[in-house]
Amino acid sequence: QVQLVESGGGSVQAGGSLRLTCAASEYTYSVNYMGWFRQAPGKKREGIAAIYTGQGTTYYADSVKGRFTISQDNARNTVYLQMNSLKPEDTAMYYCAASFSNVRGDRALVPIEYHYWGQGTQVTVSS
Repeated sequence: QVQLVESGGGSVQAGGSLRLTCAASEYTYSVNYMGWFRQAPGKKREGIAAIYTGQGTTYYADSVKGRFTISQDNARNTVYLQMNSLKPEDTAMYYCAASFSNVRGDRALVPIEYHYWGQGTQVTVSS
């Protein structure tokens, strides 16, 4: 069982930055992907960034490409999401998730491929 705890959310003005952190209780070599997802009220959960833990390959949704960066630490038990140039439409609850699936990269941002989820951290961007 992998427990995930997100932190780093908050309120920021448009154009600002935040860094989210996801701490995993264990980060075994069975975890193939770590991902960040978000869900705004009334909307579906959206995959925005993922990292293939073995090779460090990263994947991004078009909506955040060039603004957000996912990374993992050397010990591979923490994943970060650096968010720059934030926009009001980035306002959502942000979730970290872990996947044991060995899928193609085009599935890396699909929520059903993930097995463990954190409780989420709120990000609010004001205009």
